[in-house]
Amino acid sequence: MTPTRVSIAAVGAALLALLAVGLIQLAGSGAPSTAPVKLTLAQMRERLAGSPPALAALHAQAGEVLPGGLGALRARLAALRGRPVVINKWASWCQPCRSEFGAFQRASVAQGREVAFVGIDSADTSRADALAFLRSFPVSYPSYYDQSGQAGTAITDSTFTPVTVFYDPRGRVFIHQGPYPSATKLEQDVRRYALDA
Repeated sequence: MTPTRVSIAAVGAALLALLAVGLIQLAGSGAPSTAPVKLTLAQMRERLAGSPPALAALHAQAGEVLPGGLGALRARLAALRGRPVVINKWASWCQPCRSEFGAFQRASVAQGREVAFVGIDSADTSRADALAFLRSFPVSYPSYYDQSGQAGTAITDSTFTPVTVFYDPRGRVFIHQGPYPSATKLEQDVRRYALDA
């Protein structure tokens, strides 16, 4: 083979490789993602500005891990009665919980003007671990600290994590066990089970 033919063959192979990489990236760009939208708490609050007062109160506590356990959580749910609510039970040590946090970040911003999102930080050994995790993966709503796991079990009827509970405005409940694979799937379930759409 002459040097010119080798150069042409090498250039052709390089172009084919670039084309293949471009096609792979293009094909993957439409796939659902649970990656965080990379918004700060301030940006989330800005996007959710003008929400009804009960929801605005949740947004004002975004990223907080609140004390009070089951009693405080039940009081918050009573105040939200008549509204669609999504509760996510999670823990900072739970890898499946971590994998779905991007979906909750996106859904809580996209649907947070009409749906109340609340977290239960269940069975974390310290609030500091939960707060450190939420600094890395912020969401537009607070979580209630549940070191014993009692609140998480009482609300989700499950000892597992993650678990998501949907309440529609009439108080009907749907429980989803396991992590959400994408924000798209979570948002579909919010519409189906919380908004009754």
